Amino acid sequence: MYTKSPHYLYQRNGTFYFSRQVPSDLQTRFNKKRVVISLRTPSEQKAIISANKLADRLDNYWNTLRLELFHTKELKLSFLDNEKVKSEKVKLSEALDIYIKLKGNGKDNLFHRTAKRNVSYTIECFGNIDITSLKPIDAGKYRDFLFNKGLSTSSVRRVFSSINAVINITINEIGVNMTNPFSGTFIPDDNKKKTRLPIPIQNIRNIQDECKSIDDDNRWLIALISDTGMRLSEATGLLASDIILETNIPHINLVNHPWRRLKTKGSNRVIPLIGSSLWAAKRVISANNEYAFPRYTNEKKCNANSASNGLNKWLKPRIPNDCVIHSFRHSLRDRLRAVQCPSDIVDAIGGWTTSGVGQTYGSGYNLDIKQKWMEKLQL
Repeated sequence: MYTKSPHYLYQRNGTFYFSRQVPSDLQTRFNKKRVVISLRTPSEQKAIISANKLADRLDNYWNTLRLELFHTKELKLSFLDNEKVKSEKVKLSEALDIYIKLKGNGKDNLFHRTAKRNVSYTIECFGNIDITSLKPIDAGKYRDFLFNKGLSTSSVRRVFSSINAVINITINEIGVNMTNPFSGTFIPDDNKKKTRLPIPIQNIRNIQDECKSIDDDNRWLIALISDTGMRLSEATGLLASDIILETNIPHINLVNHPWRRLKTKGSNRVIPLIGSSLWAAKRVISANNEYAFPRYTNEKKCNANSASNGLNKWLKPRIPNDCVIHSFRHSLRDRLRAVQCPSDIVDAIGGWTTSGVGQTYGSGYNLDIKQKWMEKLQL
C-alpha cells in the first residue's frame, strides 16, 4: 500500500516515511534530490508531528545555506561541487547494527549468529567499508571468495540471501541512494554434489556394540542417532526432559528450542526409542544433566558442527567411504523400507517433508503405530 499526505508523508507496508524534494537552487550541494526518512511508526498522528518537525528543521537548514551562499558570492568564494562534498558513510558493521535492530527483535540466537557471521565474511573480504562504495563487480569477487573458503553452493546462496537483506534494509531505512550490488548475482549450480550413501546394517550393529563398550557421551549420541534417524543437530540440542522413559512407549519429544531450531515443520515429531537408541537414552538420563549433551549445548547455542567433526573422525574407519554420521538417517529410511513400512509412516518417523495435499490433513500417526514398525528393525 502506498498513500501520500500533505505533510510530506507517504505510507509503505504500514510504516510512514517522510519525503521532501531538495530545493532546486540547493541541489548541487547534495548527492540526491530528495530526502527520504523512515518515521518508524504506523500512526498517522505521530507521523504528522514528526514530519512537521523535520520540515521545519529542513527549512531552517536550507535558509542557512542560502545565506551562506549569498555571503560567499560577495566574498568571491564558492562551494565545492557535489562530487567533492562527502556524503554520510554507512559501514558494513553499521548496516548490520541497523538490520539487527529492525529485524532481530524476538528472534532466536541462531538468527543473530547467522547475520553476524555472514556480515563478518563480507568484512573479511572487503574490510569494514562504506556500503555505497560496493559495486556489482564486487559481488562476483565476494562469491568467489566464499567458494574459496570452502563453502558449498547452498551455503553461498544462503550467505548472499542474508547480505542482500542487510543491504536492502539499510537502503530503505536511511535512504541511501544506491542499488544493492549483491542483488541478482549469478551463483553456479554445484555439479559435484555427492550422493549420500546409507551405512550397511552390519556396520551399524558393530558400531552400536562398540558404543556400548566405550560408554561415553559421544558414543551415546551416535547410538541415539543410529536407531532414530535424527539429524545430528536435533539430537545434540535435546533437553534431558525431551526424553520420555517413564511411559508404556519410551520416546523422544522433538521440539524447537531457542538454541536449536528444527529444519522443517515436519521435523517437530515424536520418535519411539528402540534398541541402541533406547540404551543411549537411558544413559543420557542417568547422567542427570539438564541438557542431554552439555558438551555441545547450553542455553545460548547448540554446537552441532563441533560434534560433527569429532564424531565423523571416530566413525571414519568404521564406515564405508563417503559415509558420515548423517548417513545413519539415510540408513533408517532404507531399513524401514526393507520391512515394508508405508512411506507416509517412514516420513512421519524421520520428519521428512511429504508431498501431496492429503498429507496436510489430520494429526499424524500415533506413537504406537510408529513403534510397531520401528520394532521390526530389531528382528
